[in-house]
Amino acid sequence: MAELLEGPPNALAPPGSALSVAMEALDNAAAPMIARTLAWSAINSGSRELKNLSRMRDVFADAFSTLPGKLEIIELAPAEIVQPGGDVTFAAHGDSLRVSVRPEAPIQIALTGHYDTVFPAAHAFQSPKRDGNILHGPGCADMKGGLSVMLAALQAFEAIPGEKRVGYTVLINPDEEIGSQGSAPLLAELGARAHVGMTYEPALPDGAMVSARKGSGNFSLSIKGRAAHVGRAFHEGRSAIEAAAEAALALLALNGQHAETTLNVGAIDGGSPVNQVPDRAIVRFNVRAPDAEARQWIEEKIAAIAEKASARPGIEAHIHGGFTRPPKPLSPQLQRLIEWTQAAGRLIGADLSFAPTGGVCEGNNLAAAGCWNIDTLGVRGGDIHTDREFALADSFAERAKLSLILLAGFESGVFDARGLRS
Repeated sequence: MAELLEGPPNALAPPGSALSVAMEALDNAAAPMIARTLAWSAINSGSRELKNLSRMRDVFADAFSTLPGKLEIIELAPAEIVQPGGDVTFAAHGDSLRVSVRPEAPIQIALTGHYDTVFPAAHAFQSPKRDGNILHGPGCADMKGGLSVMLAALQAFEAIPGEKRVGYTVLINPDEEIGSQGSAPLLAELGARAHVGMTYEPALPDGAMVSARKGSGNFSLSIKGRAAHVGRAFHEGRSAIEAAAEAALALLALNGQHAETTLNVGAIDGGSPVNQVPDRAIVRFNVRAPDAEARQWIEEKIAAIAEKASARPGIEAHIHGGFTRPPKPLSPQLQRLIEWTQAAGRLIGADLSFAPTGGVCEGNNLAAAGCWNIDTLGVRGGDIHTDREFALADSFAERAKLSLILLAGFESGVFDARGLRS
């Protein structure tokens, strides 16, 4: 098989071979893949819409039960949320779905995806439609289309006759769009035992895929001061807003101090009537760091700013949150995996390019556990997280075949998945 990777696009699967038959079946499965993507897109599954997430979970459980493995529904721990008034509460998540196939096999693959979207039920963008080669709909690209591709590729792989050396775990989560706080332990556990990962975020419209990713952290700096009447006792008050403003400026000043490391203050909550010294404020910010050293640097700077805020008389400051997506650098293992994916792409006539990004996904979590992965194996599309989100219909069969070739390569040993962990 190794020499076939250098041959023409159909060399891997000569006419009449089992793999050729499986790839032809995926061409014929394009319409069903698209139809179920549109049906799934019509079901709202915003990250905080628990009732709708439950409905979506059941739909996916039914779809993925066609695979020959054990299916589990896993309840996730709630996530900590700092309310605008400073109180810490907990928000429930939907459930994760896990399918384990041949867990005893010598080669283990982690396939991950998410079924939540950024669109709550109150958002106007709810109804999918198809216009020629364009699918419009919430999650049609990110990533219900990707999950449709994943399922089709696995079904095609299972249809190839013979015993298999590859086992895999499919993990589908309800909280990726809000940082994967609940599913992070499941991703870490899966990443620790799988040899290689396949994640189904959308590729760009031209097929370009992601190599390295920055890490991402979401933080809240909670500040408590002392309320006072601004006329009778102004000097007895301690303004949380003043402390928050100073801290926000100090946080923003970190930009440009460390290569490729950025910090964005997204919101400041709190305040009081204008005739009262405000005693509550929350500074909410996001951090992006390219590697572990940069992550440590900015975490230390954040801690120092919080400590300085607490040193103000009458002020208490506490940091909540942290990095939910560790950095995913371009390692030698990831570079090898990229080259395998490009070889697989050439076999179906796709010239795949890769580039780093500041965006994050579950691929960050898998890589942090030692599981190197390709995380943009989903459909080609764009304008994600907007009401213009689209997926390209002609990418469904293409991307399913790409995954099938990778699976076949891992099965044959041409792509040495076990070697990625050595």
